[in-house]
Amino acid sequence: MSEQTPSPYFDRRGLIFVLSSPSGAGKTTISRELLRLDDNLVMSVSTTTRPKRAGETEGVDYNFVDEKTFTRLTKDGAFLEHAHVFEYFYGTPRGPVEKALSEGTDVLFDIDWQGTQQLASDKNMGADLVSVFILPPSTEELESRLHRRARDPDDVVRQRMEKASDEMSHFPEYGYVIVNDDVEQSVGRVQAILEAERSRRSRLIGLHEFVQDLRGID
Repeated sequence: MSEQTPSPYFDRRGLIFVLSSPSGAGKTTISRELLRLDDNLVMSVSTTTRPKRAGETEGVDYNFVDEKTFTRLTKDGAFLEHAHVFEYFYGTPRGPVEKALSEGTDVLFDIDWQGTQQLASDKNMGADLVSVFILPPSTEELESRLHRRARDPDDVVRQRMEKASDEMSHFPEYGYVIVNDDVEQSVGRVQAILEAERSRRSRLIGLHEFVQDLRGID
């Protein structure tokens, strides 16, 4: 279901495709699968003050900076959105996203509700935003997933579970909601949302002229 080439009939402005969820609900797994399947979707690379983990690559997974640099970039308006999550700061660089959208490329965001609110309120970006909130099938399953991935110690898992309730309360702010009870099916649902939004009339550049030509009107 990937859009590998642009329409031969008219152009399209890219869109901001946001996936949000509490930790462990599956947004990262779904994001990776979407990127693998779709040639016209790129990942927004966030800037963070979080230390680099084993296996992560600068400029691919994140742009890693210290807190002083992050503060300066924030004051300079370099971020589309930024948030403080679990002791660290995260922000989305404005320039690369604006360039991709103008070229008709869709940009995938793996951010929380705070960042999504900021994007929605941005007068230049709000119209480009498509937001999807991913819920776990149950609280028990969410906790089980956090333990199974064995990336965080028990105290951090407890913190994430405590935070999950607040995060999930923001689902009404999103355009779409899916329950991730099966990853393959969830990826399919998210793909369907993406394809439908790509055909939204407001995103199609030159459509009016194309239809006028079909009608034989100069």
